[in-house]
Amino acid sequence: MRIPKELEKLMIFGFFLCVDAFLYVFTLLPLRVLLALLRLLTLPCCGFRARTCPYCRRSSGSRLLQPAQVCDVLKGLILVLCFSMMHYVDYSMMYHLIRGQSVIKLYIIYNMLEVADRLFSSFGQDILDALYWTATEPKERKRDSIGVIPHFLMAVFYVFLHSILIMVQASTLNVAFNSHNKSLLTIMMSNNFVEIKGSVFKKFEKNNLFQMSNSDIKERFTSYVLLLIVCLRNMEQFSWNPDHLWVLFPDVFMVVTSEIAVDIIKHAFITKFNDITADVYSEYRASLAFDLVSSRQKNACTDYSDSVARRMGFIPLPLAVLLIRVVMSSVKVQGALSYTCVFLFYLGLVTLKVLNSIVLLGKSCVYVKRANMEDKLFEPPSTIPSSTKSSNTDQPTCPSPSDEAKAEQIPVTPGSPPSSSCSSSVTTQPTPRTDPLPPPPTDAPPAAPASRPLTPTPAPEPEQPAASAPKEEEGEAQAASELKHRTPKKDLLEIDRFTICGNRID
Repeated sequence: MRIPKELEKLMIFGFFLCVDAFLYVFTLLPLRVLLALLRLLTLPCCGFRARTCPYCRRSSGSRLLQPAQVCDVLKGLILVLCFSMMHYVDYSMMYHLIRGQSVIKLYIIYNMLEVADRLFSSFGQDILDALYWTATEPKERKRDSIGVIPHFLMAVFYVFLHSILIMVQASTLNVAFNSHNKSLLTIMMSNNFVEIKGSVFKKFEKNNLFQMSNSDIKERFTSYVLLLIVCLRNMEQFSWNPDHLWVLFPDVFMVVTSEIAVDIIKHAFITKFNDITADVYSEYRASLAFDLVSSRQKNACTDYSDSVARRMGFIPLPLAVLLIRVVMSSVKVQGALSYTCVFLFYLGLVTLKVLNSIVLLGKSCVYVKRANMEDKLFEPPSTIPSSTKSSNTDQPTCPSPSDEAKAEQIPVTPGSPPSSSCSSSVTTQPTPRTDPLPPPPTDAPPAAPASRPLTPTPAPEPEQPAASAPKEEEGEAQAASELKHRTPKKDLLEIDRFTICGNRID
């Protein structure tokens, strides 16, 4: 009986994570694209064969844009191109084409669309990650930058196809809402209960249940956006008559209630049959909170919206393209007063985004401290190569001379790519790609991984085998004292005033 409460806590927290990543596309991404374009227009005049610009202190060999700004420009270009391509897709024609089909055929189409949506989401983030990595990795030659073009075209093609797929889903749901006997809507809602049969009687581990929970969070948020699109289209057809909202309200309530009921029943019986306690959902929530906290640090390796996309399979770009297309076709903006209202609405969205980010960050700190996971934030990197671990979405920082001297003493792994001090990539590659060599043997002393990145210790001489034990104890004491020295003085987060709203902009 504790499952509904714990599950809904996780669902609400994950829902607001998706809301934060979704609002970022509409609020902060346009501002960051404008700042990046302004930097492109103003900085090239500084580098006319001068080693260092006297105004911006920029060296002539450094890149014009930071890796985070490159990704922002690519996201903005993808949104603009896909939105312009969506103008050639007629929503009304698609609606009447779907409405002319039989009920059973529409039921099959809707099931096929759900499967296709999951498949698209599974490899869509890989396509975008490949684009970001190719665009931001250090280039040895200028001709290597041409490889960004096929990745960019593939990403545009993917976002466009995924947007059309979600549009067909919204049209099918709209047809079900507007049918006279509501038989199609009833069949579609009963399809959710078929999901119970396919998952309840299978064996689940904690990791599998975590993946299912993330998938349910993403599915619930997507269904809410589809309901918003359906309501917008219906209100436009009835000339924005507020009385029609009461006609739509019972159907919307039935869809939302069936989603919540199916999730509760499914998770309750899965945990019962697999002997999993209800406390596991607080662990899942702490894991999502840890992703949020680690992506807000100064040395973050990935953007927050990308980490949410990888964890939950939620990609906001196709949904954003479709919602912009529907809003632009449903709402007519004419006159100065209308544009003023649009600007005020945009400011309201920005305020909501910043407020949501601050509240989520505070709640995430509480969950991470409650789960005793804050020590993991300060652990030094051990197995990931230096070039991928130093990648930072917020801002690539150049190491100090003392850090460079320490880095020179550390032996470089033969399979690791060359690391650069001032250039880094926005997204790290998947784990199998960034770990080309097998892990080190387990019989190594336990203090070696913790102490090697911090202060390299000289290897013991072969004629003094008895001196290894005191050195091990000394290394353990040094690592423990250093962790004890760092953790109380440092806060849970190292956040500056730019990372609450997204990536750094300077």
